[in-house]
Amino acid sequence: MSTAAAPVRSGAVLADLLPAARHRYAVDAALVLGGAALTGIAAQISVPVPGSPVPVTGQTFAALLIGTTLGARRGFLALALYAVVGMAGVPWFAESTSGYAMPSLGYILGMLLAATVVGALARRGGDRSVLRTAGTMVIGSAIIYAVGVPYLALATGMSLSAAVAAGLVPFLIGDALKAALAMGALPASWKLLGRRG
Repeated sequence: MSTAAAPVRSGAVLADLLPAARHRYAVDAALVLGGAALTGIAAQISVPVPGSPVPVTGQTFAALLIGTTLGARRGFLALALYAVVGMAGVPWFAESTSGYAMPSLGYILGMLLAATVVGALARRGGDRSVLRTAGTMVIGSAIIYAVGVPYLALATGMSLSAAVAAGLVPFLIGDALKAALAMGALPASWKLLGRRG
């Protein structure tokens, strides 16, 4: 008697495993709305950083988790919805803010791009093992900072080195903890679903 797990199809992300073939568009819309709402809720987990206009929040973790679980297209749409609705005035950015005239907007734009990239990586298996998930999270975080830090410098008039000191360095330990959470949760989800698959 074999106890081998049934293989989960390649090219899939976790959201693709939902049993909803007849209602795919409704499920996709619900996933996008849910992803935007989860990011808005996670943004309210916010801790001010002394000397920085950017707080530590849960939204970066949410954005990367949404990208990997929903895939590039749905992840992009969820984060685009989050960004557009927040810029239009819904106070669900960090610290219950909204609008587009804030120095941390670059991080939100970076999250949109990062969710898309990590979603594409997840579709190629980037979330199925601890090491691959670590690499995926590092790439996603790097994208967020690559957009957010220069935007912070431009928006505040800081030098690039000051923006790195205020908008990158204080967040590295938190990002490592968030990556560790993802490294445990995502591969474990695949193993669980593979056994049921």
